[in-house]
Amino acid sequence: MGTGRIRCPRVSAPPLRAPGTMVPRGAVTAQGDHVPFKSGAAMICLVLGLFAGLFHSAFGGVNERTFVAIKPDGVQRRLVGEIIRRFERKGLQLVGMKLLQASEELLKEHYISLRDRPFYGRLVRYMSSGPIVAMVWQGLDVVKTVRTMIGETNPAESRPGTIRGDFCVEVSKNVIHGSDSVESAQQEISLWFRPEELPCWEDTAAHWIYE
Repeated sequence: MGTGRIRCPRVSAPPLRAPGTMVPRGAVTAQGDHVPFKSGAAMICLVLGLFAGLFHSAFGGVNERTFVAIKPDGVQRRLVGEIIRRFERKGLQLVGMKLLQASEELLKEHYISLRDRPFYGRLVRYMSSGPIVAMVWQGLDVVKTVRTMIGETNPAESRPGTIRGDFCVEVSKNVIHGSDSVESAQQEISLWFRPEELPCWEDTAAHWIYE
Protein backbone atom coordinates (compact mmCIF):
# COMPACT_ATOMS: atom_id res chain seq x y z
CA MET A 1 0.00 0.00 0.00
CA GLY A 2 1.21 3.55 -0.69
CA THR A 3 2.55 5.89 1.98
CA GLY A 4 0.91 9.19 0.99
CA ARG A 5 4.14 10.50 -0.46
CA ILE A 6 4.25 13.38 -2.92
CA ARG A 7 3.32 12.02 -6.33
CA CYS A 8 5.12 14.43 -8.62
CA PRO A 9 6.59 13.63 -12.05
CA ARG A 10 10.09 12.22 -11.81
CA VAL A 11 12.57 11.37 -14.52
CA SER A 12 14.40 8.10 -14.00
CA ALA A 13 17.35 6.60 -15.82
CA PRO A 14 16.66 3.98 -18.51
CA PRO A 15 16.99 0.37 -17.30
CA LEU A 16 20.18 -1.63 -17.75
CA ARG A 17 20.40 -3.81 -20.86
CA ALA A 18 19.71 -7.48 -20.29
CA PRO A 19 22.45 -9.88 -21.50
CA GLY A 20 22.04 -10.74 -25.16
CA THR A 21 19.73 -7.79 -25.89
CA MET A 22 20.24 -6.12 -29.26
CA VAL A 23 21.71 -2.62 -29.06
CA PRO A 24 21.18 0.08 -31.76
CA ARG A 25 24.31 0.84 -33.73
CA GLY A 26 26.21 3.66 -32.08
CA ALA A 27 24.53 3.24 -28.70
CA VAL A 28 26.53 3.47 -25.51
CA THR A 29 24.89 1.13 -23.00
CA ALA A 30 24.84 1.23 -19.22
CA GLN A 31 27.48 -1.54 -19.25
CA GLY A 32 29.80 0.61 -21.34
CA ASP A 33 29.41 -1.19 -24.70
CA HIS A 34 29.83 0.88 -27.83
CA VAL A 35 28.60 0.18 -31.36
CA PRO A 36 29.77 2.45 -34.21
CA PHE A 37 27.12 4.64 -35.82
CA LYS A 38 25.90 3.64 -39.22
CA SER A 39 24.04 6.88 -39.91
CA GLY A 40 22.55 9.99 -38.34
CA ALA A 41 19.14 8.32 -38.52
CA ALA A 42 20.27 5.74 -35.98
CA MET A 43 21.16 8.48 -33.50
CA ILE A 44 17.78 10.19 -34.04
CA CYS A 45 15.90 6.94 -33.42
CA LEU A 46 17.95 6.25 -30.30
CA VAL A 47 17.42 9.71 -28.83
CA LEU A 48 13.69 9.66 -29.55
CA GLY A 49 13.41 6.25 -27.93
CA LEU A 50 15.20 7.41 -24.79
CA PHE A 51 13.03 10.52 -24.50
CA ALA A 52 9.88 8.43 -24.97
CA GLY A 53 10.98 6.19 -22.11
CA LEU A 54 11.75 9.14 -19.85
CA PHE A 55 8.42 10.83 -20.69
CA HIS A 56 6.47 7.67 -19.88
CA SER A 57 8.29 7.30 -16.56
CA ALA A 58 7.74 10.93 -15.54
CA PHE A 59 4.14 11.36 -16.64
CA GLY A 60 2.67 7.86 -16.57
CA GLY A 61 0.81 5.91 -13.88
CA VAL A 62 -0.39 7.97 -10.91
CA ASN A 63 1.72 10.89 -12.22
CA GLU A 64 -0.35 11.21 -15.41
CA ARG A 65 -1.70 14.72 -15.93
CA THR A 66 -4.46 16.24 -18.01
CA PHE A 67 -5.60 19.74 -18.94
CA VAL A 68 -9.17 20.82 -18.17
CA ALA A 69 -10.82 24.15 -18.99
CA ILE A 70 -14.21 25.24 -17.71
CA LYS A 71 -15.54 27.33 -20.58
CA PRO A 72 -17.17 30.77 -20.30
CA ASP A 73 -20.69 29.31 -20.08
CA GLY A 74 -19.63 27.00 -17.25
CA VAL A 75 -18.11 29.92 -15.33
CA GLN A 76 -21.13 32.19 -15.89
CA ARG A 77 -23.51 29.44 -14.78
CA ARG A 78 -21.57 28.98 -11.50
CA LEU A 79 -20.62 25.37 -12.26
CA VAL A 80 -16.95 25.68 -11.28
CA GLY A 81 -17.39 24.41 -7.73
CA GLU A 82 -19.56 21.47 -8.77
CA ILE A 83 -17.08 20.36 -11.44
CA ILE A 84 -14.11 20.57 -9.07
CA ARG A 85 -16.12 18.68 -6.44
CA ARG A 86 -16.74 15.81 -8.85
CA PHE A 87 -13.07 15.45 -9.78
CA GLU A 88 -11.93 15.64 -6.15
CA ARG A 89 -14.49 13.09 -5.00
CA LYS A 90 -13.23 10.77 -7.72
CA GLY A 91 -9.80 10.94 -6.09
CA LEU A 92 -7.98 13.12 -8.62
CA GLN A 93 -5.37 15.62 -7.47
CA LEU A 94 -5.55 19.28 -8.48
CA VAL A 95 -2.05 20.58 -9.26
CA GLY A 96 -2.80 23.86 -11.03
CA MET A 97 -5.71 26.27 -11.50
CA LYS A 98 -6.24 29.85 -12.64
CA LEU A 99 -9.03 32.13 -13.83
CA LEU A 100 -8.18 34.06 -16.97
CA GLN A 101 -9.60 35.85 -19.98
CA ALA A 102 -7.96 33.94 -22.82
CA SER A 103 -6.71 35.90 -25.81
CA GLU A 104 -7.70 34.96 -29.34
CA GLU A 105 -4.04 34.20 -30.06
CA LEU A 106 -3.90 31.65 -27.23
CA LEU A 107 -7.19 30.07 -28.28
CA LYS A 108 -6.18 29.85 -31.93
CA GLU A 109 -3.05 27.99 -30.88
CA HIS A 110 -5.05 25.72 -28.58
CA TYR A 111 -7.54 24.83 -31.34
CA ILE A 112 -5.04 24.83 -34.21
CA SER A 113 -6.06 21.31 -35.25
CA LEU A 114 -9.59 22.63 -35.95
CA ARG A 115 -8.54 25.68 -37.99
CA ASP A 116 -9.98 24.26 -41.22
CA ARG A 117 -13.38 23.44 -39.72
CA PRO A 118 -16.31 25.77 -40.51
CA PHE A 119 -17.03 26.42 -36.82
CA TYR A 120 -13.43 27.42 -35.95
CA GLY A 121 -14.00 31.19 -35.87
CA ARG A 122 -17.22 30.84 -33.89
CA LEU A 123 -15.47 28.54 -31.40
CA VAL A 124 -12.64 31.02 -30.81
CA ARG A 125 -15.12 33.88 -30.30
CA TYR A 126 -17.16 31.82 -27.85
CA MET A 127 -14.09 30.80 -25.84
CA SER A 128 -12.88 34.41 -25.67
CA SER A 129 -16.30 35.80 -24.68
CA GLY A 130 -15.70 35.47 -20.93
CA PRO A 131 -13.38 34.12 -18.25
CA ILE A 132 -12.12 30.54 -18.33
CA VAL A 133 -10.97 28.38 -15.43
CA ALA A 134 -7.88 26.48 -16.58
CA MET A 135 -6.81 23.47 -14.50
CA VAL A 136 -4.34 20.61 -14.39
CA TRP A 137 -5.42 17.37 -12.73
CA GLN A 138 -3.25 14.39 -11.87
CA GLY A 139 -3.97 10.72 -11.19
CA LEU A 140 -3.98 7.19 -12.53
CA ASP A 141 -5.32 7.15 -16.13
CA VAL A 142 -6.51 10.71 -15.51
CA VAL A 143 -6.90 11.61 -19.20
CA LYS A 144 -9.33 8.75 -19.83
CA THR A 145 -11.06 9.20 -16.46
CA VAL A 146 -11.73 12.91 -16.98
CA ARG A 147 -12.99 12.37 -20.54
CA THR A 148 -15.40 9.73 -19.26
CA MET A 149 -16.65 12.04 -16.50
CA ILE A 150 -17.10 14.91 -18.98
CA GLY A 151 -19.17 12.94 -21.50
CA GLU A 152 -19.53 13.22 -25.26
CA THR A 153 -18.87 16.43 -27.22
CA ASN A 154 -22.58 16.57 -28.07
CA PRO A 155 -24.52 16.80 -24.78
CA ALA A 156 -27.46 14.98 -26.38
CA GLU A 157 -25.23 11.90 -26.65
CA SER A 158 -23.88 12.17 -23.10
CA ARG A 159 -25.11 9.86 -20.37
CA PRO A 160 -26.82 11.22 -17.25
CA GLY A 161 -24.22 11.46 -14.50
CA THR A 162 -21.60 12.97 -16.79
CA ILE A 163 -20.89 16.69 -16.63
CA ARG A 164 -22.30 17.40 -20.08
CA GLY A 165 -25.14 14.93 -19.62
CA ASP A 166 -26.23 16.75 -16.47
CA PHE A 167 -25.54 20.40 -17.31
CA CYS A 168 -25.54 20.90 -21.10
CA VAL A 169 -28.17 21.04 -23.83
CA GLU A 170 -26.42 22.38 -26.92
CA VAL A 171 -23.10 21.30 -28.45
CA SER A 172 -21.95 24.89 -28.94
CA LYS A 173 -22.29 25.52 -25.18
CA ASN A 174 -20.87 22.35 -23.67
CA VAL A 175 -19.31 23.83 -20.50
CA ILE A 176 -15.94 22.07 -20.33
CA HIS A 177 -12.87 20.92 -22.26
CA GLY A 178 -10.61 17.97 -21.41
CA SER A 179 -7.49 16.73 -23.21
CA ASP A 180 -8.17 13.74 -25.47
CA SER A 181 -4.78 12.01 -25.10
CA VAL A 182 -1.70 12.03 -22.90
CA GLU A 183 0.26 13.70 -25.71
CA SER A 184 -2.28 16.49 -26.24
CA ALA A 185 -2.52 16.96 -22.47
CA GLN A 186 1.19 17.64 -22.26
CA GLN A 187 1.00 20.12 -25.14
CA GLU A 188 -2.01 21.93 -23.68
CA ILE A 189 -0.52 22.10 -20.20
CA SER A 190 2.65 23.64 -21.64
CA LEU A 191 0.55 26.14 -23.60
CA TRP A 192 -1.59 27.31 -20.68
CA PHE A 193 0.75 26.97 -17.67
CA ARG A 194 4.32 27.84 -16.76
CA PRO A 195 6.22 25.15 -14.77
CA GLU A 196 6.25 27.30 -11.62
CA GLU A 197 2.44 27.43 -11.71
CA LEU A 198 2.26 23.66 -11.11
CA PRO A 199 3.56 23.12 -7.56
CA CYS A 200 4.26 19.67 -6.16
CA TRP A 201 2.34 19.04 -2.96
CA GLU A 202 1.81 16.03 -0.74
CA ASP A 203 -1.53 14.33 -1.26
CA THR A 204 -2.06 12.77 2.16
CA ALA A 205 -5.15 10.92 0.90
CA ALA A 206 -3.17 9.08 -1.79
CA HIS A 207 -2.68 5.94 0.29
CA TRP A 208 -6.47 5.69 0.66
CA ILE A 209 -6.89 5.81 -3.13
CA TYR A 210 -3.97 3.80 -4.55
CA GLU A 211 -2.43 0.46 -3.59
